[in-house]
Amino acid sequence: MVPRLLLLLLILIPAALILPRLITGLYARPKTFSIKEAPARSAAIVFGAGLWRDGSPTPVLRDRVAAAAQLYFAGKVQKLIMSGGNPTIYYDEPGAMRTYALSLGVPNEAIVLDYAGRRTYDTCYRALHIFGIRQATLVTQGFHLPRALYLCNKLGIDGVGVPADLRQYRRSSRTIWNLREIPATLGALWDVYIARPLPILGDPEPLFPPEAQ
Repeated sequence: MVPRLLLLLLILIPAALILPRLITGLYARPKTFSIKEAPARSAAIVFGAGLWRDGSPTPVLRDRVAAAAQLYFAGKVQKLIMSGGNPTIYYDEPGAMRTYALSLGVPNEAIVLDYAGRRTYDTCYRALHIFGIRQATLVTQGFHLPRALYLCNKLGIDGVGVPADLRQYRRSSRTIWNLREIPATLGALWDVYIARPLPILGDPEPLFPPEAQ
């Protein structure tokens, strides 16, 4: 009996971890586009991805901002929502994203900062409930895009995605990112269907009138 139970657990546990990635991957596939083929949306949501010790964006984050800037210059979006963490005055992810976007030529009036985007779930939730975004283009790397698309769409945003893989990342980094996505995706499904946590909110700051979206 014990060996059979152990064998069952050895089968079910990996399946429970891998199945969410399979579900979100299949869900995201028809909603993923290149920058050139992306449909027009009112705003792009750019997810944070960490800063160096000097406060500058990591290469992954720079690519996300650069891809969003390309969408803006192509006329695909009107606003760029830079969403990330700002736990201290020394760590300002949205501010660093804006600085980099400005250096790429994006006008300041096209940039919106979300300082409470601590998690992907929080970013999607706040985009809808704080900024009133009903349609958006999500900008992040391919390893993260399925989870982001699934979360935003299930939370009420009609989201499409554009991969921000603008360079060849190290194989070791890609492996780590994909491994992290396994429990993160399981957690995302838990949040959507069971926990439904309430992120930090505040007064609504709608970016567009409803009819403009």
